Amino acid sequence: MSPDREPPVIGITLGDPLGIGPEIVAKAIAGLHDRDPAHLRVYGSWPLVVEWARVIGLDERRFVQCRTSADQRAVATGDAPSRTILVIDDDEWPADARWLLPGPRPTAEGGRTSFAWVERAIADALRAPGDPRRIDALVTAPISKTSWSLAGVKEFPGHTELLGARAGTPGRPHGMLFVGPHLRVMLATIHTPLAKVSAALSVRGVREAIELAHESCVGLGAVRAATGMPRIAVCGVNPHAGEGGILGVEDDAVIRPAVEQALKAGIDAVGPLPGDTIFKAAAAPPFGSGSFDCVVAMYHDQGLIPIKLIDGERAINVTVGLGIIRTSPAHGTAFDIAGTNMASATSMIASIELAASMAGRARRENRGPASGT
Repeated sequence: MSPDREPPVIGITLGDPLGIGPEIVAKAIAGLHDRDPAHLRVYGSWPLVVEWARVIGLDERRFVQCRTSADQRAVATGDAPSRTILVIDDDEWPADARWLLPGPRPTAEGGRTSFAWVERAIADALRAPGDPRRIDALVTAPISKTSWSLAGVKEFPGHTELLGARAGTPGRPHGMLFVGPHLRVMLATIHTPLAKVSAALSVRGVREAIELAHESCVGLGAVRAATGMPRIAVCGVNPHAGEGGILGVEDDAVIRPAVEQALKAGIDAVGPLPGDTIFKAAAAPPFGSGSFDCVVAMYHDQGLIPIKLIDGERAINVTVGLGIIRTSPAHGTAFDIAGTNMASATSMIASIELAASMAGRARRENRGPASGT
């Protein structure tokens, strides 16, 4: 098989070991059984992977434990069957560690462990082409930001900030894009407390979010048939998009100039538009009129509430503007149901499939992910 047709290698991190990550990763692997969109590698605890494989009836013989980079290199370059899944396990999470803790909840140990798994996966994603340890894309199961904080990870509130620091391209912005069957949402600010959103908004930052939304839609093929370009809706930050300054000045002082700059750059952007109406106009039928290909939201919940309401478990988080491809389910650790075998792997399956599709497209076009999603 020629290199451009070889299935990509997708690395999957288990997320917080006390959350639903190990469960949905195992269920996703089982759910992808007949499709095999990629060669899969799991970064996490061997005992957890084996335990959940047993729980859901997944053949444990599909997994091979790799405790060191030498193990990983040997298996990756050996004669293992194509469906073999490497489990990259640094013994970060001992087999009996879960029983030493008082149940599924944010913990310093869970934070330390999940952070280490992501760091290892990012390092493999950044390896040079041809290195057998390299992965073509990264899919992350949910982590707990509280657990990371308890573990002393103060610099990075979550995956996106860590990925930007480790895999970002100098001089190029990155951001969070949420993709669902009926709606796409780009965030202008990420994990910013609501009280600080206004101060965090800038003309440059909003313009960059619009540009990332445009590039991402082009990369995903989400464009207007008549123009070959995506149509981008830009939310206001205040009620009624500020109502001409009566309800806030940020819309006219920051967002409108950003939209004007995007228009001058050839991007089909409209805004600022009231956040309470724009999502219905943007969402594809039957939820809306499908008038826009992506919405740029000014803050986290402004964008995530509508896409989670409309697309639910089928929504995917994509970190755009990086030097690597990264996707993840658009939900959290769900500590309340962890370990109960109740979690759905729908978003994890969709995340793996999208990562495989993006990696395959990048390989065929012989380009890096930073040139578009």
